[in-house]
Amino acid sequence: MVIKVNPVGLKNKAVFTSILTMLFIAAVALNSCSNENNYKQASIPDQVSYNFHIRPILSDNCFACHGPDANKREAGLRLDTEVGAYAALNDNPNGHAIVPGKSNQSEVIARIFSEDVTETMPPLESNLSLSDQEKQLIKKWIDQGAIYEKHWAFEPPVKKDIPLSSLSDWNQNPIDGFVLAKMKENGLTPNPKAEKNFLLKRLSLDLTGLPPTSEEVRNFNSGEKSWEQMIDLYLSKPAYGEKLALLWLDISRYADSFGYQNDNIRTQWPYRDWVIHAFNKNFPYDKFLKWQLAGDLFPEPNREQLLATAFNRNHKITEEEGVIHEEYRVEYVLDKTNTFSKVILGMTMECAQCHDHKYDPISQKDYYNLYAFFNNTPEKGFEGGAGSPVRAKSPLMWVDTEDTEGILNFINHPDSNKIAVSIMQDLKDSIRPTFILDRGIYDAPTGEPLNPKTPDIIKPFSKDLPKNRLGLVEWAFAEDHPLTSRVFVNLIWQEIFGVGLVPSSGDFGMQGKLPTHPELLDWLAVEFRESGWDIKQLIKLIVSSTTYQQSSAISKETLAIDPDNTYLSRFPRLRLHAELIRDMVLASSGLLVDELGGPSVKPYQPEGLWEASSSGRGELNIYRQDKGDKLYRRGIYTFIKLTLPPPSLLIFDGSNRDICQVNRNRTNTPLQALALLNDPLVLEASRVLAEKLVHELKDEEAAIAEAFVRILGRLPKNEENQLLLGFYAEEVLRFENSPEIASGSLDIGESPASKKEAVRTAALMQVIVALYNLEEAITKT
Repeated sequence: MVIKVNPVGLKNKAVFTSILTMLFIAAVALNSCSNENNYKQASIPDQVSYNFHIRPILSDNCFACHGPDANKREAGLRLDTEVGAYAALNDNPNGHAIVPGKSNQSEVIARIFSEDVTETMPPLESNLSLSDQEKQLIKKWIDQGAIYEKHWAFEPPVKKDIPLSSLSDWNQNPIDGFVLAKMKENGLTPNPKAEKNFLLKRLSLDLTGLPPTSEEVRNFNSGEKSWEQMIDLYLSKPAYGEKLALLWLDISRYADSFGYQNDNIRTQWPYRDWVIHAFNKNFPYDKFLKWQLAGDLFPEPNREQLLATAFNRNHKITEEEGVIHEEYRVEYVLDKTNTFSKVILGMTMECAQCHDHKYDPISQKDYYNLYAFFNNTPEKGFEGGAGSPVRAKSPLMWVDTEDTEGILNFINHPDSNKIAVSIMQDLKDSIRPTFILDRGIYDAPTGEPLNPKTPDIIKPFSKDLPKNRLGLVEWAFAEDHPLTSRVFVNLIWQEIFGVGLVPSSGDFGMQGKLPTHPELLDWLAVEFRESGWDIKQLIKLIVSSTTYQQSSAISKETLAIDPDNTYLSRFPRLRLHAELIRDMVLASSGLLVDELGGPSVKPYQPEGLWEASSSGRGELNIYRQDKGDKLYRRGIYTFIKLTLPPPSLLIFDGSNRDICQVNRNRTNTPLQALALLNDPLVLEASRVLAEKLVHELKDEEAAIAEAFVRILGRLPKNEENQLLLGFYAEEVLRFENSPEIASGSLDIGESPASKKEAVRTAALMQVIVALYNLEEAITKT
């Protein structure tokens, strides 16, 4: 369907314009306040820490030339280890880069304070420089003994004592003690509790991805349902699994096509049904990952465990004739290795594919030792072109009626046809040798054959474990593993608060951001492991906290101290993910088809996009829009073609799913405003909801209030009510003078339209369009 500008929606309507203008002015004012804030230079701490003060400076400015990468190391000087930093200089045996306790004898200090451009470090040509504060930090650290510490993320997490507070509300949940202590350190005080309406909308969106129903709003506001009862209700809904699966599908790079030039359809969607099922059944995280990474290696794997291993095969696969088999086979193994390192380790190990890591103590050999765990699969680089009737690549499994009526009964298969799903498997009678690939090139193996092994800096691989993927996942869930629990807890925190306790959720290494609340991160990581890796319990703990229930109101004082809300003295205002904006529109209008799982669907999309970008081969050379109920499924089920993902999702920063992605951007662009004003789905939803309310409620004020509750999760305030009633009256008058425009505005969407009371319906439709275009409608506040 072509997306056209809505002539009714874009008319010069004073009230509608005023609503959007007020929002724009508020946004500009907020931005101006933020820009006027000047950071005060932080003071030098009494005790300087290598991990939290010095390593970030050296990593940003020095490690590229004096770090882990031996091939790029200048003058033989290594500053990322104490042995290297304390050693005599190559060109001056009597000199040392760092002399512990003696900054006046340390060459590093002489160089960073030098005013001679030929001597100063970092060198002029690097375009890097140190601030005065950074120089003083390094000087003080050396004077205090230049004590090196193991990188914080490579030390196993340990529970610290929970700080106690004099505020009774902040002593009920362990999270609050840590958060409040950090606030006080930075001169902040917490916000009061948010209004009930905002709280419930926040909770419903976080746990189910859907707005609360009118009945849920009234039950919670009246006190009939408590906060804990609402948490349990939402955690028990099937929609909970769909919401959390969105995060995991980004991680597992799930898509409905193979990618590359021909980019034909593939049938991996039973794996998506399994992910939703696993979250709803609250699989412990260790079981959830073991099945996906190594379910095929269990002694007698069942069909569900085999299906779970599709996680490893969601990467792009070429169907282009004439490619070099080994080149693409290696690409697939690289993808599996990088995905494991991203989601389990939170490390950028892909940087060591071509050379030693420039910042982290990960060598190229470390990388290919990890690669060896995934290098023993029989999959091929090329296995049939776009015309192949089988829409999966070997090794594969066929899902049939016996499966869907038995152990795989969670798969929503609409017919009796078999479905092919790409799964994981190892070679049965041999082991493929693994070598370091020179510069990462597939046909340049060098050195001796490598064994499967993990980086010692993270945790040595036990001799008691099998040297395969099953042993690898057992290693990852060892009690003293420093990263697995931290990384997942951080991802869940990021899903709820928008930013993780480690802001760089995909990089816990030297170049990653330091944790804002390190004690809280470690406490949660240990608690998560001790709970038996219980995901629902972790989420319930977070949303039960006073930290989570704070108002999102912003004061000038708080904004000046903490503009980015690093220390969580307020709840962050977050725009919904792309799929959830679609879900909100469908659910609030009553259009949502509440069906769990099943094949992907093709909703409204501008004409000609696939045709313009297709190679002309395969089933996906033309976009064939679905009909009926398939148009109104949740966003998680929208068909994703890798070479051209759905534009309605990309506009709102949806993932293109071509690689493992652990976080999404949140941008603010004019295209987003145009999409909400003119997307056929938004207009159709507005029309359908207007028809329903006009039919059920004869009173305009009651109809507007009901629409307000459905879309914003609260009743309108008196001023808002009067504004909307005035807008409605203006639209009624306009449509009465031009009934043909009223009738034409209702001709939108594929769902049956009623032309009864066209003037009232069209006027109310415009009010609802305005509500959908409010910032509050698509924002978690």
